[in-house]
Amino acid sequence: MSSAAAKPVDMDHLARYTGGDATLNAEVLDLFATQSVELLSDLRAVMDARDAKGWKEITHSLKGAARGIGAFDFGDAVAHAEGAIPTDDNANAIAALHAMQQEAELVWRFIAAYLGR
Repeated sequence: MSSAAAKPVDMDHLARYTGGDATLNAEVLDLFATQSVELLSDLRAVMDARDAKGWKEITHSLKGAARGIGAFDFGDAVAHAEGAIPTDDNANAIAALHAMQQEAELVWRFIAAYLGR
């Protein structure tokens, strides 16, 4: 983990897109949290189905979304997972999903605190 571990979302990065508007930050972060939960759930399903195409599509989308909001450690975990294509031996995909989940939880806690939840 990089120094971003103390701050899972780089708010300066996000501010480049939101102008630092707290309301817009909250909307973007809330949307990201909701969508990332759904995408990680979808990844579990495509992993179980051994759907390599679905895995690549979802990880690519999730990586872009994470990096877009400034969740760089999460984005890096997802980038690593892009290459862990589910096959008959899902060990790499399982490990990658676990790493993504750990990083996601840090981001979700950060977002919840930012949103006052």
